[in-house]
Amino acid sequence: MFCRRLPLPVWALLICVCLAYEDDINVNYSDAFYNDIDEGETPEPTPSSSPCSSPDLTKWDKIFSMLENSQMRENMLLQYADDIVKVEMGSLRGEILRFVAQYGGTCGAAVETAGRRMAMQLEARLRESLERLRHGDQTSATAAAAAGNSNHLEAMLQQLISATRMQASRLAKLETSCFSNPGAAVMGVNSKAAFQAPESGGAGNQEQEVTSQEVALEAMLAMLQQTREDLQEVLRSSQQRHLPAGCEMALLFPMRSRRIYTSVIPDVPLSLSSFTVCLWVKPIAVSNKTVLFSYGNRRNPYEIQLLLGKTSALFTIGGEAHLVEARGVVKPVSEWIHLCGAWSSKQGLASLWAGGKKVASTPGVAEGHIIPDGGSLQLGQERNGCCPLSLNSGSAMPGLGGGFDHKLAFAGKMTGVNMWDRVLSEGEISQLALQDGRGCDQRGTMVAWGVTEMVPHGGAQFIN
Repeated sequence: MFCRRLPLPVWALLICVCLAYEDDINVNYSDAFYNDIDEGETPEPTPSSSPCSSPDLTKWDKIFSMLENSQMRENMLLQYADDIVKVEMGSLRGEILRFVAQYGGTCGAAVETAGRRMAMQLEARLRESLERLRHGDQTSATAAAAAGNSNHLEAMLQQLISATRMQASRLAKLETSCFSNPGAAVMGVNSKAAFQAPESGGAGNQEQEVTSQEVALEAMLAMLQQTREDLQEVLRSSQQRHLPAGCEMALLFPMRSRRIYTSVIPDVPLSLSSFTVCLWVKPIAVSNKTVLFSYGNRRNPYEIQLLLGKTSALFTIGGEAHLVEARGVVKPVSEWIHLCGAWSSKQGLASLWAGGKKVASTPGVAEGHIIPDGGSLQLGQERNGCCPLSLNSGSAMPGLGGGFDHKLAFAGKMTGVNMWDRVLSEGEISQLALQDGRGCDQRGTMVAWGVTEMVPHGGAQFIN
């Protein structure tokens, strides 16, 4: 339809233009490039990198990535926890402020009152403690003075006894005068307590006089009780200082050491089928095994042993396999203890005595055994190398040549060491165990205290 609308002159112009271009344009349909592909040749593909491909990650790269992710998560959790804490603290602060605004005045007064009461109680406790310390210092000073000079101690005891008797007589006179003549009793009290009784008065004056008498009596009674306590304390310290059972000397082992012990050299051979050994000890410190009395020979260094434990006493014959033990006989406080060990080979009956009482007894202990001669006897140590063999023997026995062990050493005082070649009776042992008796006057037949030669070694020494 559009072609029909064109006028004829336009059609003529178009035809002329087309004829003019047709003569000049030569179209070459042949390709100038060599594009033929032989059947035997295979074109190689051109390598091209994909835009989204990533290199392979090593295990270290993966670990670092995991660490970065975990650190990011940790930071997020910490931030979240911090926000929660801030919110909670803010709410708690608001509640505390509201509580203080509402109850501040009442709580403040209550706290102040409680603080004052606590301060008063603390002050009272401190004063009581100071008084006790002062009293302890006075007691310790009295004990030290008593330990320093025996004569001064005896004089002070006599003074205390006389003062006690004088106070008792005054109290008796005061009570007698109080019942017989109240006025005279009041005058006697006033001479000591600086009171002055009125010469005349009514019922009120009499009540005042009775009250003054009661106060004076209470003060006198308190003074007598204090004097009695001081006297008992001095007597206890005096008894602890003096040696028990009438002994005049003792062996002092100042510390636990493998070099501190005492050798005993009996006058007769110790070939025994029965015996009794007794001694007084005052230990300073006791370990699990503390040796008091030990006898052994070349074949068996543990023939006879009297030992101390933490709170027990032990008695062995022929080694630790034959053991008699009594628990709870050793007190933690340093005090004198009397111990005896008795044994008979006929029935193998071994008994242990503490404080004059039989505390343990076991039959069948080393029955038929004979204590051999030729050994060594020590106090305060165990000589597990007591009798080394000569170099020509060519054989060695276990337990010999080892010397002493400081862990087994005894530290303290020892006295009244005696040994008999028989089993003592119960009455004889009870007499030996009397602290106020004369047990040290009874000498043993095998080892006699004060007669048998005893040689201290190291720091051990005899004291009076």
